[in-house]
Amino acid sequence: MPVTEARITGFDTFDVRFPTSRELDGSDAMNPDPDYSAAYVVLRTDAGDGLEGYGFAFTIGRGNDVQVAAVEALRSFVVGRSVGELCADPGSLSRDLVGDSQLRWLGPEKGVMHMAIGAVVNAVWDLASRRAGKPLWRFLADAEPEWLVSQVDFRYIGDALSPEQALGLLRGVRAGRGVREGVLLERGYPGYTTSPGWLGYSDEKLARLAREAVAAGFTQIKLKVGADLADDVRRLGVARAAVGPGVRVAVDANQRWGVAEAVGWVGALARFDPYWVEEPTSPDDVLGHAAIRAGVAPVRVATGEHVQNRIVFKQLLQAGAVDVLQLDAARVGGVNENLAVLLLAARFGVPVCPHAGGVGLCELVQHLAMFDFLAVSGTTEDRVVEYVDHLHEHFTDPVVVERGHYRAPSAPGFSARMRPESVARYTYPDGEFWAADLAADHT
Repeated sequence: MPVTEARITGFDTFDVRFPTSRELDGSDAMNPDPDYSAAYVVLRTDAGDGLEGYGFAFTIGRGNDVQVAAVEALRSFVVGRSVGELCADPGSLSRDLVGDSQLRWLGPEKGVMHMAIGAVVNAVWDLASRRAGKPLWRFLADAEPEWLVSQVDFRYIGDALSPEQALGLLRGVRAGRGVREGVLLERGYPGYTTSPGWLGYSDEKLARLAREAVAAGFTQIKLKVGADLADDVRRLGVARAAVGPGVRVAVDANQRWGVAEAVGWVGALARFDPYWVEEPTSPDDVLGHAAIRAGVAPVRVATGEHVQNRIVFKQLLQAGAVDVLQLDAARVGGVNENLAVLLLAARFGVPVCPHAGGVGLCELVQHLAMFDFLAVSGTTEDRVVEYVDHLHEHFTDPVVVERGHYRAPSAPGFSARMRPESVARYTYPDGEFWAADLAADHT
């Protein structure tokens, strides 16, 4: 009998929300009451061995239903496709979705639809690495440079990075890969933590969590700032006193300021030696970031979690507007576009310190950072991955952080699979938790 080719047969979406606003976890100057949420997608196959792919877009509560609807709108592009062909060339789906003549009108390459594309594309990469029996970081690092370059869309970035230059970068760091992998497996990848620094926390909680972070091995913490200057001066003083002079303390304004305000505000905090200021202004304001960088030096400028595509990253790098590039695993169009971002950063010699936290972002982005170390930049110097100790228990392969370092995942896939019981309990509005919560509100 002829062998039937395995295909994608199911495409399930879920509106999953966690009530993090109740404890002010995740609170900052622009987002005071986030409910961390995921527009979650599961790709099912008829491979006969339970093979599936998992992905999601991250939101902070209201509007997650809109994000789920955008993911659902991509169903017809995926169901029926050959599993083998998708896994051999995830870029084929990325090109179809990003380049669709009608979907492009909803972006192009930005916003809700682009994040939906990222969720689906990431699910395909999860599927591919599960099928190969490898964690995604190893799946990427083991790939031939020519294949990796074939996965990158060089439209709009060719003036800053050509395929030939990308190939040269990848080939240039292959020597020593085995040594680096040994270091990664032994020590893990360095992290920093934002857990002490949420804006809604008391000074006492801030100081306690900052001391605990240092005791746990972290050499960098981060504080949210931007709501009130006097409060920020006080809180940064509390943090610096708690951790001492040898620990880096970064600050994050979450896009709160205009250019002049950012320069003045950071100047008022400079006596506490902030390591970087993150998202000091709108993520779309490339020239504003460049002006802020000139105005606050030697404090570094970091941004990227809300940068919507590789084109804006290219401009930030070309303009000399950032010292630290903070890609996000779920903001752009998935792994394919983040390959472009990693290569652009390597081309300009700018360290990548990925944004994480949220729901599952730590789980995803660790793979991209580890791949960067092994196969793109070849270094962890001045590189750290954000870590927030929230919601990891809802994933089947949660991150493991020891001595301030991410341990390299060993399970196949992109670490994106949520526990079925968590999905069932926190699906909005009919899951067990939300149904009871909403009923209580009406009694």
